[in-house]
Amino acid sequence: MRYLGVDLHTNSFTVCVRTQTGREQLKTFSLKGIGEFLSRLKRDDLVAVESTGNTGYFVEQISESVKKVVVVDPNKFNIIKKSTKKTDANDAKNLALFLSKDLLPEARMKTGLEKDLSKLVSTRATLVKHRTSLVNTIHNLMNAEGLKAKKETLTTRKGLQKALEAMKKEFVSVIIEKQIVVLIKQIEGLNEGIKELDQDISEKGKDLKGHKSLSSIKGIGDKAATTLLTVIGNVKDFDNEKKLAAYFGIVPRMRQSNDTTHYGRITKEGSKIGRTTLVQCTLVSIRYSPYLRNFYERIKHNRGSGKAIIATSRKLLNIIYTTLKNDWVFEDFANFVIA
Repeated sequence: MRYLGVDLHTNSFTVCVRTQTGREQLKTFSLKGIGEFLSRLKRDDLVAVESTGNTGYFVEQISESVKKVVVVDPNKFNIIKKSTKKTDANDAKNLALFLSKDLLPEARMKTGLEKDLSKLVSTRATLVKHRTSLVNTIHNLMNAEGLKAKKETLTTRKGLQKALEAMKKEFVSVIIEKQIVVLIKQIEGLNEGIKELDQDISEKGKDLKGHKSLSSIKGIGDKAATTLLTVIGNVKDFDNEKKLAAYFGIVPRMRQSNDTTHYGRITKEGSKIGRTTLVQCTLVSIRYSPYLRNFYERIKHNRGSGKAIIATSRKLLNIIYTTLKNDWVFEDFANFVIA
C-alpha cells in the first residue's frame, strides 16, 4: 500500500508518495496534465489532499483510480500552517506521513445539488456582508454631517430615499452628497442581487432531501431550510445531536485540569452562516412553540437573554437532528404533531 500526500494549487500539485517502509518520492504535476498522474496511480493507493477551492474537481478526477481519497480539514491540520519549512514538498510529505498513521482530520465534501446550493448560499452571504459595509459607510458619513438614521433602515429602498431627502434638506457638501448617492446605488444593486439569489435558494432547495421535514418546523422557512441543509449535508454523518452541535460550533469550550472542569463561551468553530441562520430561526420558533418559549424564558430568567437564545438554538438543533434522522414532517409543530 502507498500513501500519497498532495499539495494542491490552482494550476499544479506536488505529490509525495510514501511506502509502508517509509521511503518517499516527490514529483510535481500540472493540473492540466493530470492524466500523467492518473497513469501512475494504483488501486490500493490512499490519497490525502487539503480542502481548497478546486479540491472537488481533483477528487472527482482520481477517486475511481484509488482505494480512498481523504480530504483534509485545513483548519484542524495546523501542522502545515505552522510548519517552519513552508514548501509544497514539505506540505505533501506531512500529508503522506500523517495519512500513513491514520491521523488526518477529514473534511466533509459536498456533491451535486448540495454543493451548488452551498456555493449559492455562500455567495449570498458575501453580498450581504458587502452591503453591511456600505451601510456602515453611509451611516458614518451621515453622522459626520449631523444627520441621524437607523442602520437597519438603510438596507431598504424607502430608508435610502429618506436618507437622500434628509441630506438635501440639510444642504450637505457636494462631495459628501456624491459619495452617499454612489453608495446608495451600490446598495440598491446588491439588494436586487440578493433578492434573485433568495428566490433560487428557496425554490431549488426544495429538491434537497430533508427540505420538506425542516420547512415543516415553525420558524424555518424555505430559504433557511436550504441553508441549514447545505451546512448539515447527510445527517447520518453525525452519530448524535451533540456531534451536530459541535459541528455548528454551538457547544461551550471545555478546559479540564485535575478535578476542575471549566466551561467557557461557545467554540464558534463551525459554519458561521449555519449558526446565524439557526439563531434567526430560533427567534421565530420561540414565538410559536410553547416548549421552546418556556425553555427560553427559564434560561433567560437565570442567565440572561444572550445565553438563553444560544441554549434554545441548540435545543432547536436537537429537534432538527431528530427530525432529519427520522424523516419526520410536522403537521403541527407547536404541539409536536407529526403528519
